[in-house]
Amino acid sequence: MPRILVTASTAEEARPYIEAVLRQGGEARLLLPEDRPVALTELSEAQGLLLSGGPDVGSSLYSQLPDPQANLEVEQERDELEFPVLRQALEWDLPVLAICRGMQVLNVALGGSLIQHVPGHKAELRDSQWVSVRHHVWIAPGSRLTAVLGAGGYVRVNSRHHQAVREAQKAPRLMASAYSPEDFLVEALESPSHRFVIGVQWHPEREKELPPHFQRLFLALVQEAKSFAKSSF
Repeated sequence: MPRILVTASTAEEARPYIEAVLRQGGEARLLLPEDRPVALTELSEAQGLLLSGGPDVGSSLYSQLPDPQANLEVEQERDELEFPVLRQALEWDLPVLAICRGMQVLNVALGGSLIQHVPGHKAELRDSQWVSVRHHVWIAPGSRLTAVLGAGGYVRVNSRHHQAVREAQKAPRLMASAYSPEDFLVEALESPSHRFVIGVQWHPEREKELPPHFQRLFLALVQEAKSFAKSSF
């Protein structure tokens, strides 16, 4: 059973990601900001990495001052955890699935930047509960993402973010494999130079909000982690 290292700010926030990994036959190991001293040791014992959603990425990491209008909610300890772990995972060519904030971390770690705020994509407060907004994305035929999901083209996804990437912010080493046609935001990224590195801006761990085939992202991560484990012997 391959071990997937799951980063998050709290155990409660990690729960749906961990459950998604377990459903696909993987073992999940939680990595929290307070685990920074042992993070690379934990990574060395894993066969895959899942970067979960969470707070905003600090703007200093992509050489910008914080925009006062963006109302950024930054957790420096989370940044200090994930960036070294991700860079080491990429160096070792571990399979990586990066979700929402995770996709933004992936882009910044490889030299890209972020739009600090875009309207219309953040979860909305309704009756004292945060509710995902919905919009369509176009998934590029021929991409690794399409191969994983089994289909490309237009699909409706959930959204809970306000930082974003367009082509101008995209890291040169990454390929955009999904877009939001309404505002041309990049909705998925992948690395052609790695075994399996996919980032998505939506939330597949919220399985009731998406078509069932989006769970194949977690299945693909587990399968690639199994292959990595075999190749590392």
